Amino acid sequence: MILITGGLGYLGSHIALYLMSKGHEVVLVDNLSHASMQSLERLEYITKLYIPFMRLDVRNTPALQKVFEQYPIDYVVHCAGFKSLSESVHKPLEYYNNNLSCMMSVLRAMQRSGVRRLVNLSSLTVYGASGKDWKEQDDFHYQHQIPYVRAQQNIEHILQDTFQVDDYWQILNLRLGNIIGAYHDGQLGEWTQHMPKSVIQSLLQVAAGQRESFELFNQHLDSEDGTAERSYLHVLDMLDALYKLMLWSNDQQNFLASFNLCHPELRSLNRLIETVEDVTSAVISIQESTERVQEFAQLNGDLEKLNNTITWKAERSLTQMVEDQWRYYQASLNGM
Repeated sequence: MILITGGLGYLGSHIALYLMSKGHEVVLVDNLSHASMQSLERLEYITKLYIPFMRLDVRNTPALQKVFEQYPIDYVVHCAGFKSLSESVHKPLEYYNNNLSCMMSVLRAMQRSGVRRLVNLSSLTVYGASGKDWKEQDDFHYQHQIPYVRAQQNIEHILQDTFQVDDYWQILNLRLGNIIGAYHDGQLGEWTQHMPKSVIQSLLQVAAGQRESFELFNQHLDSEDGTAERSYLHVLDMLDALYKLMLWSNDQQNFLASFNLCHPELRSLNRLIETVEDVTSAVISIQESTERVQEFAQLNGDLEKLNNTITWKAERSLTQMVEDQWRYYQASLNGM
């Protein structure tokens, strides 16, 4: 059985559905700070199965420990944590407390339960500087001022230190690009908060007439058009790679392995905005923010290590990513 922390969030719920489609049993934990019970309802409706769920804060190690005692868990996929770079600048203590404590609590509960198989979802931001072809063996840049980035760097050091003194672990550490999209049928996607923290959700709110304009923080970065260039990857392509890596790990001895998991092509924020306009037939009004946030001009990873390990390719276009997410967004607006 596979435990998914943050199991009702965007990535957690999609991972749960994908694993269940492959015949695996899952148990989900989430404190619902960035998720909704509607995700559980959708998962059970789609699968026609009861899905074990516990509402708890992953930082509560005794409560998390009881989940391990109640279910025969032999694998953990860790998705819980705060993920907004800009928000972390304004709430550094919350981000350090939440993200670092979540990782510590998960490792402690796993260690006490004798469970040593873990997938940790990290981010390309962990490298700490702008770059188009970061390799897994590259050193981190620690000068970056965004607390989220520093927390991710510390989490990876925690994993390294844990493995160094207890090498019975099998740890997959995935450094993700910007994951967007949804299942094609529109039945499962990203739950939209009133004030969303992701760029794509904010753009869709403008397209749906729920927000007057999109606030753009930087238009003068060292990139082709001045806006941030990112590796946008469809969530289904991410799931395909994640599952293949989990299968690969079945044949490995104890390890701690990091992989970049991203789209090989960089797309600018301006291009994403244009794609949203094309898909939704809406005009996205732009409001330039007076606030300046330290931001990566370009961020992408080299995929050589991933491609030497599994057979995988990012199949879906940026247009399809936006189309699938827009389809779910419209369905959610209509109460479906």
